[in-house]
Amino acid sequence: MRKNGTYFPRSTAQQRKLLFETWETTGSIAQACERAHLSRVTFHLWKPRFEEQGYAGLEQTHSHRPKLLARKKPQSIGDEVIAMRRAHADWGKKRIEQEMAKGHNWVKVVSSNTVRRILRDAGLWPEPVAGKKKPLPKQL
Repeated sequence: MRKNGTYFPRSTAQQRKLLFETWETTGSIAQACERAHLSRVTFHLWKPRFEEQGYAGLEQTHSHRPKLLARKKPQSIGDEVIAMRRAHADWGKKRIEQEMAKGHNWVKVVSSNTVRRILRDAGLWPEPVAGKKKPLPKQL
C-alpha cells in the first residue's frame, strides 16, 4: 500500500487545546502539531477561531456534513399522499407516485420510496411479515 502522507482523524477539543498551548509556549507549529498528534492543516484551520475566541472557541466543533432536512418534503405533499392512500387502499407506492405527478402537470413531485416513507410514518404502510425461511435444496 502506497502512503502519500499521514492520516489524521478528526481532532478532539483536548487535542486542539494542547496544540495551541504548546504553540504558545514553544512558538513552533511543528512541535505543537507533533505533540498534539494533529496536522499543520488542522492548526491553520483552527488558528483564526483561536485568535478570535481563545480557548473557548476550540471547544465548539463545526461540521461540513450536509443537513438531512433538505430531503424532507412539505407537509402538503405528505397530506396529499396520505389522502390518496386512504381513498385507494389498493394502490402501491409506484401508483401513488404516478398519480401525484399526473395531478401536478406530470412533474415528478415525490419518489416512490418517499411515498413509502410517508405512509410508513403515518402507519399506513404494512410492516413486513417475518415468515419461515425456505429450506436449502438437498445436495446429491
